[in-house]
Amino acid sequence: MMSKDVNNYRGGISAEFESINHKCSSDGCNKLDVFDWLKDIPSNINPTDIVEVRFKNTRKGYYTNVNKLKLKKGDLVAVEANPGHDLGVVSLVNELVLFQLKKLKISKNSEFQKIYRKAKPADIEKWETATARENDVMLETRRIASKLRLNMKIGDVEFQGDGTKAIFYYIAEERVDFRELIKVLADRFKIRVEMKQIGARQEAGRIGGIGSCGRELCCATWVENFVSVTTNSARHQELSLNPQKLAGQCSKLKCCLNYELDSYIDAQKKFPPTEIPLETMEGTLYHQKTDIYNKVFWYSFDKNVSLNMIPIPVERVRKIQEMNKKGEKVEKPLETPAKIDNCFKHDFDDVIGSNSLTRFDKKNEKKGNKRRKKRKPQTKNYTKTQQQKPPYKQQKKQNDKKKIEKNEEQNQEKRTNKNQKQSRPQNRNQRRNPNQKRYPNPNKNKKQNTKPNPNKEENK
Repeated sequence: MMSKDVNNYRGGISAEFESINHKCSSDGCNKLDVFDWLKDIPSNINPTDIVEVRFKNTRKGYYTNVNKLKLKKGDLVAVEANPGHDLGVVSLVNELVLFQLKKLKISKNSEFQKIYRKAKPADIEKWETATARENDVMLETRRIASKLRLNMKIGDVEFQGDGTKAIFYYIAEERVDFRELIKVLADRFKIRVEMKQIGARQEAGRIGGIGSCGRELCCATWVENFVSVTTNSARHQELSLNPQKLAGQCSKLKCCLNYELDSYIDAQKKFPPTEIPLETMEGTLYHQKTDIYNKVFWYSFDKNVSLNMIPIPVERVRKIQEMNKKGEKVEKPLETPAKIDNCFKHDFDDVIGSNSLTRFDKKNEKKGNKRRKKRKPQTKNYTKTQQQKPPYKQQKKQNDKKKIEKNEEQNQEKRTNKNQKQSRPQNRNQRRNPNQKRYPNPNKNKKQNTKPNPNKEENK
């Protein structure tokens, strides 16, 4: 079996992985992959011997199945090359190949190269050893080209399946004389050398990546024929001419600028000219921008500064221009402001709030001290004796009353005990004398010892 690492490096998934999972979840794991929407239809309806074979990154080829092999998508096959043979992965079979030939404007009666056989283990070992050299060879050729002072960039190197030939993809703005480079590479690596010039967009397709929209690059998934893109396509769509936003990973204008260009041009065919200013009683209005699909022009009184802009529908602009041709001025640019509100109505309303950017933020709401309500006891299945008893609320009230009465009795007892104690004298005459000591001497009333001290007498 083929190793997964080699095939992933060459811009696709392995046949072993595809046989386990049957298909990729996005139907686009390989570069320039085509979804086989006719796979459930029997192949006997319109059979064909032409097979599409995928090689490294975006290189594909069409070959004839001369030996009538039973091939399916993901099989590794050995195909005819010049010279020797090459190895590739079958990417498309049956009737859908004819649609691809029609799309690429290739006649199905033309001569195609042959498919020799399914790849053997010996073929796969040679292929793996050859492809393992690709990265080192690419770095070495860049050093050699810089020593020879060639104004070119080596973007990628692709070895043939038998290891006898290699294709060197390079980018150059001017014509480069690389005859000496071919001699050095053939002598250094002992292979046949083929130089192929590619553009910046083709290089981005071979490398791959993710665009600013969050999806894979179009040049790596489905675009095969590159159409020239100019800044006029951005002007027709009223986009800001910011090179950082309009340029893709190839440092060229994005190919997607041409996708909706025709619909914008068709919508602007019936629009009045924007170069003519509008004369009103309040002043002269100058055009600033256009909302094409809502059919609204935006005007301001200053030609150079877009402040305090006024939205005016296209029909109203046409009427004002006709009145200005007759020499009449309009009092107000808008008849009623309610008409402009109808232009910005949406087809849907976000009731759930799924499009809100702050829907996952935690709201700091103040949590009040709310008591939980106790559940009421069920009184449906009570017996007669239980129904005669007072309900739960009446029992609770009675218990509360008893508690309150007990508390009142305890408070009354405390009050009586306080009144029984000595109260402070109310009259001034009843107060103590100033000469009287506040704290009397406790030893005053005790009898003094009258016995003489014998030690004192002896001293005398």
